Amino acid sequence: MSKNTVGDIISRIRSQVKAVRQDSMLTDRLIYSFVLKHSKWLMKREDSKNKLMSFSAVMQTMDFVELEEVDKVQSMCVGLSSDCTIKRTKAQLPIFLQGYYGPLVRTVASLDGSEELQPILPSTYLALSKSKNFKYNKTKYYWFLDSYMYFPNLDWDGVRIEGIFEDDISLYTCADDSCVTRTDLQFNVPDYLHGEVESAVLKDLIFMYQLPSDNSADKQNPLR
Repeated sequence: MSKNTVGDIISRIRSQVKAVRQDSMLTDRLIYSFVLKHSKWLMKREDSKNKLMSFSAVMQTMDFVELEEVDKVQSMCVGLSSDCTIKRTKAQLPIFLQGYYGPLVRTVASLDGSEELQPILPSTYLALSKSKNFKYNKTKYYWFLDSYMYFPNLDWDGVRIEGIFEDDISLYTCADDSCVTRTDLQFNVPDYLHGEVESAVLKDLIFMYQLPSDNSADKQNPLR
């Protein structure tokens, strides 16, 4: 499993441009914004090759995501029969990294992992529910909409979600007083892409700091 943290990546990039924190405009936040930008398109590229979902090291798991019942209007599935109930994740989910096919979700399952749910679009589920043989369909489904997951005809209190997240998920996995800072979070990009991410970030930083600054009287490079 990769032991690289966000802080490790930032530190390596900082050392390569030989910037000193107290003497430079180059902040950790700025470096991370470039890291995130390039990570996103590289992960999308790899997902298009079906390479990501086998990398367990970059997956994170929320073992208990609480569900609540909502109305059909909220779920974008108002045409369902009256006896259909819809549940939704009680809180908005952390931001997933986006892959070629959508959010990088590997599994949505029961809390013990024994049953997996299948992704579907609300419109597809609506059409499916109107088919003659739907009553024999035992598959459990979910769809993702506006940072929530929705679950038709599911009587569970919670689900287990595994995926690759852009956001910190520590609030879902630990007590508030024990959560780590962003720089200590795992860098959820496969090891083989780290060099490509760092190289792309360095190119951006070199280009940015070679540009003259309108606010600098002597036009010095801020990395000097």
